[in-house]
Amino acid sequence: MAEFPSRWESPRRGRSTRLVVAAAALVLSGAMGIRQTFGLFLGPFSFDHGIPVATVALAIALHNLVWGFAQPFAGAAADRYGVAPVVALGALVFAGGLALAALAPSGPMLLLGMGLMVGIGISCTSFGVVLTAVGQAATPENRSSALGLASAGGSLGQVLLVPFAEMMTSAAGMTAALLALASIILAVAPLGVWLGRGGRRSAADDEAADGRLSDVLVQACRNPGYQLLTLGFFTCGFQLAFIATHLPGYLSLCHMPASLSATALALIGLFNMAGSWGCGWLGGRFRQQQVLGWLYLIRGVVIGAFALAPKSEAVVVLFAAAMGLTWLGTVPLTSGLVAKVFGIRHLGTLFGIVFLSHQIGSFLGAWLGGVVLDATGSYGPVWGATALAGLIAALLHFPIDDRPVPAKPPIQVRA
Repeated sequence: MAEFPSRWESPRRGRSTRLVVAAAALVLSGAMGIRQTFGLFLGPFSFDHGIPVATVALAIALHNLVWGFAQPFAGAAADRYGVAPVVALGALVFAGGLALAALAPSGPMLLLGMGLMVGIGISCTSFGVVLTAVGQAATPENRSSALGLASAGGSLGQVLLVPFAEMMTSAAGMTAALLALASIILAVAPLGVWLGRGGRRSAADDEAADGRLSDVLVQACRNPGYQLLTLGFFTCGFQLAFIATHLPGYLSLCHMPASLSATALALIGLFNMAGSWGCGWLGGRFRQQQVLGWLYLIRGVVIGAFALAPKSEAVVVLFAAAMGLTWLGTVPLTSGLVAKVFGIRHLGTLFGIVFLSHQIGSFLGAWLGGVVLDATGSYGPVWGATALAGLIAALLHFPIDDRPVPAKPPIQVRA
């Protein structure tokens, strides 16, 4: 793992933070890597168990929506009770959802397991909780870099677990593959203990975050920058879910080989490792909202150029690499910006609300892609909307005011 800059408060805290970042990367690898495998089970659920493809797709879409609505509550629980119990409970629910889908494959059980339970479980084991622990462990000067490193390390699971799940399904069947994935998420659950060991706040952070949660929520919801950040993160979810869900189908319509779709998705995950770290590094040296604005602008241009370009294997590979570099780099920048403006005491809750907007966008990106294809026989209108959304998100982020909000003065009680 890359070395941290030399500005940590002390060697002891530096070691503690490195352990937190490593633990965060492993937990994210398990949770996000397992999530990326769900598309592989569309065929087995449909062909082997007679569940309609539409029902399987609904379960996958449902977990995105449940994840989004559960994230603020999971973040609030981590803020109040600590990260370790939230990660442990989330891993148990996540694993239970996978096991339920594996052992009782039917439409209702799939919606309950892979939809509801996995959605709740992943809200406790992914960005909103795990990166909160990293944000609390790092100093303000190094927070963006630490968040970027954790996000980059978390991308490793996306690269490794998709081929693992495909191999297990081919060799031993869908049930064995899902149970193996359930075992993996249970195995990373104890790392929540390490995540909870670095949450030391600085005096500046405590001062910036002073106040009850209800007061901070009102303050955040009235803050124009927080509103713009929340609206912009919707775009990220919309773009990523549309591409991850519908890129294989789009390439098929373009008469490209099926193997190219798997290669493209793997390349996105691989380049995302560099992109997440790079965005976190840039966010530590430049204003994070400016980096976000340029990231969304570049992503929109790349999507528009790909939609208009004649399709070839080289074009698809270049598109996948460029998208990977901008894929999840928004996460450390967005969470870091929330921490910079509002402090870290209620970071899990405040980032959870922003992330809810992301997941509503994810649901609509995955769903509307299919609706438009059924209605028009083409993905063209959605590609255009996805590219335009990048420009709009860039315009939303550039004017964000990143100055820390002033602490509320204590209430004076008169005798």
